[in-house]
Amino acid sequence: MESYAAGETTTALLEETIGANFERTARAHPDNEALVEVASGRRWTYAELNRDVDAFARGLMAAGLAKGDRIGVWAPNCAEWTIAQFATAKIGAILVNVNPSYRTHELSYAVNQSGMRMLISAESFKTSNYRAMVEEVIAAGSIPLVERVIYIGTEDWADVVAGGKDLPDGAVAERLATLDRNEPINIQYTSGTTGRPKGATLSHRNILNNGFFVTDLIGFTPADRLCIPVPFYHCFGMVMGNLGCTTHGATMVIPAPGFDPEITLRTVAEEQCTALYGVPTMFIAMQNHPTFKDHDLSSLRTGCMAGSICPVEVMKHCVDDMNMTEVSIAYGMTETSPVSTQTRTDDDLDRRTATIGRAHPHVEVRIVDPTTGKTVDRGEPGEFCTRGYSVMLGYWEDVEKTAETVDPEGWMHTGDLAVMREDGYCNIVGRIKDMVIRGGENIYPREIEEFLYTHPDIEDVQVIGVPDEKYGEELCAWVKLKTGAVPLDAAGVRAFATGKLAHYKIPRYVMLVEEFPMTVTGKIRKVQMREETSAQLGLTARAEQ
Repeated sequence: MESYAAGETTTALLEETIGANFERTARAHPDNEALVEVASGRRWTYAELNRDVDAFARGLMAAGLAKGDRIGVWAPNCAEWTIAQFATAKIGAILVNVNPSYRTHELSYAVNQSGMRMLISAESFKTSNYRAMVEEVIAAGSIPLVERVIYIGTEDWADVVAGGKDLPDGAVAERLATLDRNEPINIQYTSGTTGRPKGATLSHRNILNNGFFVTDLIGFTPADRLCIPVPFYHCFGMVMGNLGCTTHGATMVIPAPGFDPEITLRTVAEEQCTALYGVPTMFIAMQNHPTFKDHDLSSLRTGCMAGSICPVEVMKHCVDDMNMTEVSIAYGMTETSPVSTQTRTDDDLDRRTATIGRAHPHVEVRIVDPTTGKTVDRGEPGEFCTRGYSVMLGYWEDVEKTAETVDPEGWMHTGDLAVMREDGYCNIVGRIKDMVIRGGENIYPREIEEFLYTHPDIEDVQVIGVPDEKYGEELCAWVKLKTGAVPLDAAGVRAFATGKLAHYKIPRYVMLVEEFPMTVTGKIRKVQMREETSAQLGLTARAEQ
C-alpha cells in the first residue's frame, strides 16, 4: 500500500474570515469568559473582548492602517498580543509575528523584509530591553518604513484607542465586510536554510481552520479553559491556542509572559483549566518540579503536545498524574498553519507516543522518495509532504523560495524524513536538511553561519547540532580562523553575537579547526562533524524520561 492518506471531511471547513468568526462566537457566547491574564488579574467575557478589539481596531484605522498593511508585534505573551491579533484581523492588516528572542539584527530584517508600517512592542521582558533596541535601530536608520511604535503598558495604547473615537461605530464592520477569507492576514518568520528567515504568509482560511480542527479533535466546547504557556509569536500559541479557543467559544488563559513550570501548574489549578499545551520539555519541567504534587490538576482533561516526539514515560505521567486522559500529539510546521497530523483522543498509548498521528481533517499526506518524487510504500522512509487548505500562500515576496518548497501540484515539501505505518499513522525519523531542534526551537545553521562570517577573524565556519541532555540539541560552531587571527572561543563568539542574535541561536560550543571533513565531491560532512564533536566533548543525547 502506498504512503498516502487523506483526513476525514465530515466536519466542513469554516469559510469565513477570522473577524467574522470571532464576532459570531461573541454573539453566541457573550457572557462566557474569553480571556484571562493571570499576571495582571484582568479578565474579559467575549462581549468585553469584542468591544476592546473593536476599539483598538478603530484606532488602527484612524491611524491610517489599510487592508494589507503590515503591523508587527514584538512581545511576550500578554492580553494586548491577543487583542492586536483580532483587531488586525478585523481590519485586514497583516500581523507580523516578531520572536521576543530576536535582537537588533533580526528585528531590522523582519521589519524591512515585511515592509512593516507599525510596530507594537513590549518595553522590556526579563533581560530584554525592547525599547532600547528599537531606539537603537531607529537611530541607525535601520527600520525606515516604521511610522509608529506602540509600547504595551504605556499611554501609547490608550492614545491609539482615543484616536479612533471619532470614527463611526460601524467603521470596523464596514472594513470587515470587504475582507476575503483567502487574503493574507499573518506573516511568521521561519529560520531560513539560506541564512535569512523566510516569511511564511498565512491566510484567514489557513489559520482559522487549523486552530478550529486542532481543538475540535480534542473535543473542545465553550466549557473548556485552555492554559497557554506556549508563545503567541508561534503558531502553537496564536493558532492552536487563541484561534483554537475562539472558534469554539472556549477560554484563553495566559499563565505568564513566558513559561514558568510552577506558575503554569498553579494557573491550571486556580483557573480550573481543562486543557494544557506545551512541548515535551515543558511537561518534563512541570512533572519534575518540587511543588508538582501540591497542585490540584483534577480539572484537566486534554491538551496538545508538539515540537518533538513525546517520551513514553512523559505521556504516562500526563495521563496518570496530570489527569490528561485525552492528551493529543500534533505535528506540523509554520508553513502549514501549522498542524498536518494529530493523534486522536481515543488512540492507544502506542499511537500517542510512537507516532505523530494521522492526517488532519481536509488535509492530504504522502511520503515520497526525495530523489524521484514518487510515493513510497508504507513502512518505507521518505520526505513528508502535505497538501490542502493549510498550506501557506507562500513566502512573503519570495517567489523563488516558495517554488522550491511548494510544488506545482500544491504539495508542501517539509524536508522531514518520515515513515507512514500500515495504519496510516506517521513518524518522523530524521531531517533531510540540517535543522537543529533546541528545546522546541527550530534552528537552521546556515543563518548562524552567515552571521558569523561577518566576524573579522573568521575565515570559514560550519554550524552543527550536537546532543544535549537538557535541550535535546545544542549548537556547535566549527571555526576556521584567518591567518594571524587571535584564537576565538565560545565566550568570544557569544560576546560577538549577544544583542544581535536570539540567545538560542548562539553556539554553546566552538571548535577551532584547520579544515572540515569533506566528501569526494566537496560537500561538508556534517554527520562526521557531529560524531567527532560528541566524542571529543563527551556529549550524550537527552535520556528518555
